[in-house]
Amino acid sequence: MHNIVEQTNLTEEQKLQLFDLWNEEYPVKLNYPSLSDFENYLDKLDNKTHFLLTDENQQILGWALLFERENEIWFAIIIDASLQGKGFGSKLLERLKSKTDTLNGWVIDHNNDKKNDGSAYKSPINFYIRNQFKTNNTIRLELDIISAVKIEWTK
Repeated sequence: MHNIVEQTNLTEEQKLQLFDLWNEEYPVKLNYPSLSDFENYLDKLDNKTHFLLTDENQQILGWALLFERENEIWFAIIIDASLQGKGFGSKLLERLKSKTDTLNGWVIDHNNDKKNDGSAYKSPINFYIRNQFKTNNTIRLELDIISAVKIEWTK
């Protein structure tokens, strides 16, 4: 049984679980070396709301985050590899969409990155397109650690 819990603040245990989930599922170039580095990232985000996908033991298997950046609503989402392709990401997105009229995000649109375990990071771009997001190919994030395209959803 999986549950989605919505909250504005995280416990220390939840931060640790999210830090581990982030470093397991995102490309290694985006990993945070320490929990305090991850907390610094979170602290810089404005008006955060966390959506935690938990199992019966309160283990976090998915996480979505709404926040504000430059007067826009942005989001991030991570799903444990064991649950990918089973509808949980879409459920988390539906919760986010129920809270706002627009969503903005960055998505890696290539399969060139590796995860911490050495496996390929598979771009989720098609997942977002299936969930009514549009890619804005005129806005890209090109940094040493990430190459991504902006995605946008409007109600």
